[in-house]
Amino acid sequence: MRYYALLLSICLIWSSCQPEPYVESEAIADPEHFHQSVKNLSDIIVHDIFSPPVASRVYIYPIIAAYETIIHDHPEYQTLAGQLNGLTPVPQPDTSLQISYATAALHAFNVIGKELTFSVERYDEHIQAVSDKLKDLGLSSKVYRQSIAYGETVAAHILQWASGDNYHQTRTFPKFSITQEEARWKPTPPGYGEGIEPHWREIRPFVIDSAEQFKPAPPTAFSTSKDSRFYQEAMEVYEAVNNADDEQKAIASFWDCNPYALQVTGHVMHATKKITPGGHWIGIVGVASRKADADLMKSIEAYTMTAIALADGFISCWDEKYRSNLTRPETVINEHYDESWVPILQTPPFPEHTSGHSVISRAAAVALTSVYGDDFAYEDDVELEYGLPIRKYRSFLHASEEAAISRLYGGIHFRPAIDEGVKQGEQVGKLIVERIQLKS
Repeated sequence: MRYYALLLSICLIWSSCQPEPYVESEAIADPEHFHQSVKNLSDIIVHDIFSPPVASRVYIYPIIAAYETIIHDHPEYQTLAGQLNGLTPVPQPDTSLQISYATAALHAFNVIGKELTFSVERYDEHIQAVSDKLKDLGLSSKVYRQSIAYGETVAAHILQWASGDNYHQTRTFPKFSITQEEARWKPTPPGYGEGIEPHWREIRPFVIDSAEQFKPAPPTAFSTSKDSRFYQEAMEVYEAVNNADDEQKAIASFWDCNPYALQVTGHVMHATKKITPGGHWIGIVGVASRKADADLMKSIEAYTMTAIALADGFISCWDEKYRSNLTRPETVINEHYDESWVPILQTPPFPEHTSGHSVISRAAAVALTSVYGDDFAYEDDVELEYGLPIRKYRSFLHASEEAAISRLYGGIHFRPAIDEGVKQGEQVGKLIVERIQLKS
């Protein structure tokens, strides 16, 4: 009897020493904290002037870190390890600790966002503001410390994975060589910028098997003959700009998403910073998640699927751009038909085929539809801060169709780049939705 009494006493003492299980409060798990951190990352991407492909990389790694952290609070979700190329399981948390996974996920996101951008002081200010807010909401210092420590652990693991994607190696690769062949891309006014990210096809993809997996139909054969199909395509762009109505101009401007548009006044040139195409779709995730009243897990699910679609969409699109290396409408029209013609939008500095907006918008729309469903009507206010009014959409696919045709209205793409780009994006998006299984 004495033995059993002693054993019982030991068990009672041991159990009394164990920490109470941590229960996440609604205030700490409020998805608005995450939405605001995503918006902070978007603002810093704009400030630091990342190109569209690079911006997609800056978004995806923080988002994956947040996902791999928050799922510890949601056993119905499963890891992306083994589903994303090269990703191994993150270190498991110490179950004897009291961890706020919402806090840990937020911190992992911000740590990687800071690592992948340049504005360190701005990021430090944001991280401090997040810390202050969580503590004001009642998160104890002990739970905060243990949560931050786990967030740091996950961030380190994801950053190690990111280091193997060939990005840093491509920084040393040669610049794109310009030729004087009429059919080939040449830098365009006003900045005559060099080709952006000619080696992006060599970045490790996330879900697709390779950059060339969804190789689109090639562009129409170049010709200046008035009997040629290419001439007809050039004239379609020419007339679309010349005859654009107010609505078409509004659509072109809304989906411009040029991160570094140059404005010329006399002999003075200055730049206007704006959100990238991928950044616009990441903003749409926030809009949709708020409308759906999605909780933190559901919101991060939507960001995750969209970020993967954007990242692989850019890899797939850029593979074709520098393979076909097609000249832009502005160059063709100025050199052969009307030297004074100017597109509505500024021509971006990379080859024409396929349209990046068409590819990544369709891929993102397919991914978002998998989370929030068909016919998800919403009001897109992402461009309000850039002086553009809200636009309404019946669905994500509807928005992607408008984003694609905006490139014709803006005068920067031929029709095949748009149509083939939509098909390419559809293929990328559908493969991601088919292969990525987030729920057990």
